[in-house]
Amino acid sequence: MNTRYKITRHDAQGNPTLSLEECRNFFEAKSDFEYKDFFSASQDGVNMKIKGHFFMWQLENAQVPFRFFDGEIYVAVSHPVILEKTMEIARQLEANYIEG
Repeated sequence: MNTRYKITRHDAQGNPTLSLEECRNFFEAKSDFEYKDFFSASQDGVNMKIKGHFFMWQLENAQVPFRFFDGEIYVAVSHPVILEKTMEIARQLEANYIEG
């Protein structure tokens, strides 16, 4: 089962402060990430396409989507290595990672 985490940083009033531009610059510098403006998933012959801002992490034969939305980055954690990457990104962005 996946647990959802978000990477977030807040100002004094509690508003998220991560910007899309900051995140694009951050992930662009990482060779194992690729930006996409949609996420596509297929199951049982049904294809779903979600528009948004996704930073796709290449992990062996799979891609893990880190989604930027409203000043925060969301990721579904299904394996300890994904949580480790989430924590690493949060540290580098001087942000927090929070379950939920």
